[in-house]
Amino acid sequence: MTETLIRTEGLTRHFQVGKLMSRQTLHAVDGVDFNIERREIVALVGESGSGKSTIARLLALVYQPTSGEIWFEGRPLSRLRGRGSRLAYSAAVPMVFQDPYSSLNPAYRVSHGILRGMKLHRGDLSGTQRRTELNRVLEAVGLSPAETRNRFPFELSGGQRQRVGFAQALALRPKLIVADEPVSMLDVSIRVGLLNLMGELREQEGVSFLYITHDVASARYLADRVLVMYAGHLVEEGPTEDVLQQPKHPYTQLLVSAVPDPRAELRLADASDVGEPPKVVNPKPGCRFRQRCPLAIARCETETPQLRQLGDGRRVACHVAD
Repeated sequence: MTETLIRTEGLTRHFQVGKLMSRQTLHAVDGVDFNIERREIVALVGESGSGKSTIARLLALVYQPTSGEIWFEGRPLSRLRGRGSRLAYSAAVPMVFQDPYSSLNPAYRVSHGILRGMKLHRGDLSGTQRRTELNRVLEAVGLSPAETRNRFPFELSGGQRQRVGFAQALALRPKLIVADEPVSMLDVSIRVGLLNLMGELREQEGVSFLYITHDVASARYLADRVLVMYAGHLVEEGPTEDVLQQPKHPYTQLLVSAVPDPRAELRLADASDVGEPPKVVNPKPGCRFRQRCPLAIARCETETPQLRQLGDGRRVACHVAD
């Protein structure tokens, strides 16, 4: 049996852009519903500007929702009151950032960030217990405590810095780690090591992951389920193999077809390969993919498709998905 760890209902985040007399509303995330179970890895995929990182920051309470709700272990986050409650949630749902070169403070040694996080979020530990836990989490992410804890970030490689980021999150005893494109700035040769690390932490520590990426291949390698975002909307959801083997939404089909295959023959671009994502400033009703969609019908111009169930675990927001 599975148990829902976190879920969203109508999650929406808008930003006001422009000057006072020409103020407009940017729809970064619009009405997104999804859930993550305990010990589950969910991949959130989509191109740049689709709203993936905004969702990460909403879950981490960096942004407050414009509307909608986030439920964590059955409790709405809008009812969090007091510093203690917010610290407890931040410890349960930490983030690992995209850039391992700027996410660590260059003025302090590796041990400083990990120990400081434990002092802030795990005040019940003594100094000796914190140092013991420091060694444990460094070993858990594949780093030697003796060789790593007293180094400065500039003395580490990009892969090692990102592992330190996972160690900082792990030291808080998290239940869900939000990993915002954690391997996109790393060399291809070391990316698989970080992906394997996330899988190992799920098995050994019981941690769930929201893995945010634009790389469909890595999502297929790691995730149990896939959520596909486009222009602020969730357009498809389901088990990873089902979604990527038989995508139902035209945008998911485009994402899958864009994965390089060295064995395939060269082909001409089709209609959906052309064009830029829509501007999501004061968007009009209708499917936001319609200008790039080869299957668009008249209904797509005026009616925004809603997520609907197509089968076991499959949800698609498309008028012609059938």
